[in-house]
Amino acid sequence: MFRLFLLCVLSALPHLVAAAECPGNANALGTERVLTVDPAAVPRVGRKQFPTTLPLAPNEIVLTFDDGPWPATTARVLDALKSECVLATFFLVGRNTVANPALARRTLAEGHTVGYHSYSHPRLDQMALARAETDIDRGFAAVDTVLYGAAQSTPVTPFFRFPYFASNKGLLDRLFERKIAVFGADLWAADWIPMTPAEELHQIMQQLAVTKGGILLLHDTHRHTAATVPMLLRELKRRHFRVVHVVPPDRRLADLAKP
Repeated sequence: MFRLFLLCVLSALPHLVAAAECPGNANALGTERVLTVDPAAVPRVGRKQFPTTLPLAPNEIVLTFDDGPWPATTARVLDALKSECVLATFFLVGRNTVANPALARRTLAEGHTVGYHSYSHPRLDQMALARAETDIDRGFAAVDTVLYGAAQSTPVTPFFRFPYFASNKGLLDRLFERKIAVFGADLWAADWIPMTPAEELHQIMQQLAVTKGGILLLHDTHRHTAATVPMLLRELKRRHFRVVHVVPPDRRLADLAKP
């Protein structure tokens, strides 16, 4: 059953990535290109936390969402992205994935990249190294079991984001040794603070006027963010921003889908 599901995902990817034609939306934002991120070459990205970021051209943006999947709000975000033929990266919390498996599977099936955001969303930098790594590994296993039917010693997609961006040298070194890329961000809307969708959109566009693109952090668990995303995608189109979809060098989906 999982192999059939994965084969469906693989067959859908070329259509979902293409930005030239978007069913039902002739003026869609679309996804401009796909960028392969190799953890061995690019172990840490996002200038809010690290010295370097992804090799993006001016006005290129990578959309990322943390903390899901969450009932109601994640579905609304997925609906908005689908209507604009835009692909994003979702950093899933393990316990939320176990609680909402259908939403996690829908995220993958619609062509988005699925990364990891720990199991229980703790302050990993304040935990003993072994305990912190256990929570990270439990998050890998929870997401991969829901999406692919089983967990292996390494996660299917080697992309991780620290909850609260709270890393430390020991954990960063361990993830580097395991060839797992750590994603920070270049800008965010601070959407963990209550605000209206109009205020959130204004904050994002203000920052984009300075950064000229980059990795944008949003949270698909907040109602105001779910309401902001459709407006944001239209505004990105109006201001000539282009969406870049990040993928690892080996998604391993093809191998998982083999009989």
